[in-house]
Amino acid sequence: MIGSIRKMRTVHFPEEGGRVEYFWKTSEGEFSLNEYLGKEISIEYTGRIFCKNCGKKTNKSFSQGFCYPCFQNAPESAECILHPELCRGHEGIGRDPEWEKLHHVQPHYVYLAYSTEVKVGVTRTTQGVTRWIDQGAEAVQVIAEVPYRQLAGEIEVFLKDYFTDKTNWQRMLTQSEGPNVELLKQAVLQAEMVLPEAYQSYFPLETNPCLISYPQMLIPSKVSSTNFEKEPKVSGKLIGIKAQYLLFEGGKVMNVRSMEGYETEFFEK
Repeated sequence: MIGSIRKMRTVHFPEEGGRVEYFWKTSEGEFSLNEYLGKEISIEYTGRIFCKNCGKKTNKSFSQGFCYPCFQNAPESAECILHPELCRGHEGIGRDPEWEKLHHVQPHYVYLAYSTEVKVGVTRTTQGVTRWIDQGAEAVQVIAEVPYRQLAGEIEVFLKDYFTDKTNWQRMLTQSEGPNVELLKQAVLQAEMVLPEAYQSYFPLETNPCLISYPQMLIPSKVSSTNFEKEPKVSGKLIGIKAQYLLFEGGKVMNVRSMEGYETEFFEK
């Protein structure tokens, strides 16, 4: 299949132990990628890049798939995407106020996620499990639900004094301990104890952790990243998929999210 790469679509099956199904997604269509586990595949870059927002051909990709004008002006690449505490959509302010109403002036979760350690994050409630999979989390607990993005960001900023807000991608891809639910539960109790009273009313009813199990034949002891700037054809035996990474035999990995907009051809060798 030839087409511009998009972030892999995922489907989560909680009734099957949290199993994740991945779909290779391009501007031309999609197919299940789990079926290629254990097979030799090749993804060849055609030399062309198309903006994932406006579709125009661009010489360089910015911020995971935007052309420069869209990177500068599109609401999807605004500063509050990475820093939700700066969002002003609830005040009717933003690059596109109508877009803000649909995406940021909506209920958001504040959550704690475990991959190699406990991290704090925020996401729109409708994006919950998708966001957690994209980060490579193995167990997630929602700790608060708030009416808009900026408020979620405020809580996240407060909790950064106690938990990280970053994921170490190398450790996430090489760790093999499984979901540490007990550590996550302890972190939730800590968060509830330290949060100011002003935020306590947003805590939801008691819920069970969301468990996530990724399709992996082997867990590499070391990983090295590659992309189409380093090698126009990325190929090898696919041994796993986690977060938005493809894991190849030998420890080579590719972050699909960082390659959005690149036109490629995918085929089995």
